[in-house]
Amino acid sequence: MQNKIEIKNLNFFYNEKQVIRNFNLNIPANKILSVFGPAGSGVTTLLRSLNRLCDLSPEARSEGEILLDGKDIRSPDINVTELRRRVGIVFDVPTPLPMSIFDNIAYGPRLKRKKKDGKISETVELALRQAALWDEVKDRLTVPAMSLSGGQQQRLCVARVLALKPEVILLDRPCSGLDPISTAKIEDSLTELKKQFTIIISPHNTQQAGRISDRVAFMLMGELIEESTNVEVFKNPKDQRTSDYITGRFG
Repeated sequence: MQNKIEIKNLNFFYNEKQVIRNFNLNIPANKILSVFGPAGSGVTTLLRSLNRLCDLSPEARSEGEILLDGKDIRSPDINVTELRRRVGIVFDVPTPLPMSIFDNIAYGPRLKRKKKDGKISETVELALRQAALWDEVKDRLTVPAMSLSGGQQQRLCVARVLALKPEVILLDRPCSGLDPISTAKIEDSLTELKKQFTIIISPHNTQQAGRISDRVAFMLMGELIEESTNVEVFKNPKDQRTSDYITGRFG
């Protein structure tokens, strides 16, 4: 498998507290990787490291390498804004902008490309279709995005990232506050999206990881305990700590 991202000997600190330890992981292209573990395992920090969002915290520092298509994302010649377009992130709490559904999706492309209205409309429609939201909102694109349900707002946030044509999509517990129907719609859209994108998700629970992932990685106290295919980890985990977590003995 071709690796989209390679993480080599990553150590991450907030001031003197180390939250990721000697982390090594290859992430293949066009797959869904679920990274999970109990609270405080460093999963969110790992995701935010992949597009350098952690740089926004002055107390944060890291060692090691994160390679995107073979190039270290912390190389001096990396444009961080362009990196965050290539590696987009969706957070656990939906954050629609205080504007219409259409303008939420069009905001990023307008800033970046200054497209004509026709091209912007095509981009908005494609992103909403990819996020499995188009059929629900196509007749009310001018209404405020905040009028959407929680599940629809989350899919809107996915569409907003997709409109920027990323290569990697990071999702930090995107279904944590959603009902089962909304969760299923997001999971279905992710299964389609992996044909075009590399997807890394911190799942809502291990059951979600089992449903949608090609590969899974279990973290504990900042360390990678086990990583393999979905089937291998859930049916025959090699580490007892992995087995204990996915069977609910702790966490």
